[in-house]
Amino acid sequence: MHFLYIIYSKQKDKFYVGETSDADFRVNLHNQHQFKGAFTKIADDWKLVLSFQCQSKNDAILLEKFIKRMKSRKFIKKIIEQPEILKDILNRK
Repeated sequence: MHFLYIIYSKQKDKFYVGETSDADFRVNLHNQHQFKGAFTKIADDWKLVLSFQCQSKNDAILLEKFIKRMKSRKFIKKIIEQPEILKDILNRK
C-alpha cells in the first residue's frame, strides 16, 4: 500500500507533496529535518492535510509528479477539498 500525501506549514504558508508507505511517519521525519537539503527544512510545523491511498507506488509517484508539474497552489487546494480528482487522474493514465 502506498500513499500520496500533502503537508502544510502554517508558519511558512507552504504546501509540500510527496509519496510514502506511511504518511504519519513521513510527516514526523519532515518536522525533524531528516531529509538533507529538502524543501521541508524551511519549517517544523508540517501538518498532514491529505493522505490518498494508491494501489501501487507507481500510482503514487504518477500523482506526485502530476501535481508538481501543475505548479499551482490553487490546484493543490482543490485536490485537498475534492480528493476524488486524484481518482480521475489515475483513470486517465
